[in-house]
Amino acid sequence: MTKLTLSMDEAVVATAKKIAEANHTSVSAMVTQFIQSMVAPEKRRLKIGPLTRKATGLVKLPPDKDYKELLSDALAERYGMP
Repeated sequence: MTKLTLSMDEAVVATAKKIAEANHTSVSAMVTQFIQSMVAPEKRRLKIGPLTRKATGLVKLPPDKDYKELLSDALAERYGMP
């Protein structure tokens, strides 16, 4: 492993240390994870579970409404909103 020295504002360093401590990790591990996430964004994508994959395409949306409108209508109906 190679050592790297970075220059940062003291407040940023303090914040990084607090975040690392709260997540039971080190600042070095956080920086490593950040760099790796920037290089390989496809790894950040959530994997779709088998149940969700099976359900995909089962529902056909009406041509005059999009999913946001349908969701809004369903929530309004469920919670008695006009």
